[in-house]
Amino acid sequence: MAKFCGLIGFEVTKETEPGIYEESIIENFYYGDVIRNLRRLNDNGKINPDVNISNQISIVADPFANNNFHSIRYVEYMGAKWKVTDVEVQYPRLILSIGGLYHE
Repeated sequence: MAKFCGLIGFEVTKETEPGIYEESIIENFYYGDVIRNLRRLNDNGKINPDVNISNQISIVADPFANNNFHSIRYVEYMGAKWKVTDVEVQYPRLILSIGGLYHE
């Protein structure tokens, strides 16, 4: 099983002025394991197919991650930011399923 260490992006809403809220990304560093490593090409009739990965990463969650698992947006893995499609809670771990590239 491969090891993982990297940044995970959480989207949080903050009040910037009274009555005005903005969404921002908070990145935290986590350790864990890559429990599934799979690549998929989506052709869809394009000249250059889209690359998707269907990996699962298990991280050791801290209290922030446990309380905000619904806000996880991306995982930085192998030099790119990948969308988190599913989060499974298996205390004290979170199992993150990742898919296509994350576009900010």
